[in-house]
Amino acid sequence: MQVLFVALLFLFPLAAHSEVTTEVYCFRSQEGKSINFEFRTYYDSVSKWSGAGVRYSKSKKAISLVHRSTEQEILAEDRPYEFTTTWVEVSEGALTGEYEMVSQGARIYGMTYTNYKSGKKYSFEQDISMDSPPETGCQW
Repeated sequence: MQVLFVALLFLFPLAAHSEVTTEVYCFRSQEGKSINFEFRTYYDSVSKWSGAGVRYSKSKKAISLVHRSTEQEILAEDRPYEFTTTWVEVSEGALTGEYEMVSQGARIYGMTYTNYKSGKKYSFEQDISMDSPPETGCQW
C-alpha cells in the first residue's frame, strides 16, 4: 500500500505547489570607504511569507532582515507609487541596525543603513550594471 501511495505522489503532484520568488540587488557605498553588499528578498505567494537578507562582499555569512514597514506615497497621478520599505537587521539574536529602501516602479532610488550601536548612517546606490541571478548573486 505504501508503494502505491508513493507512486501516486509522483504521478499526481500536490495541487498546493508553492514557489518562492527571489530577487537579488547589488549595492555600493556612495561615500567613504568602498562597501558592497548583496540584498535578497524572498516571497512565497501561497503563504504570503516574505523575508530578506544581506551579505557583504567581504563576508561569507548572510545577515537576516525582518520587514518592519512599507509606506507608499503618490508623487503624481500618472506615475507609479513611491515605496519606502524598512527592514531590521538581526545578528546573533540582537537588533543591530536597519535598512531603508526607496523605490518607484522597478527602480531603487535610495538605500541607507543605520547602525543602532554607533548611530552612523550609510548611503548606498544600486549597481544596475551588475548581473545578479539568484543562483550566483552579486559577483564582486
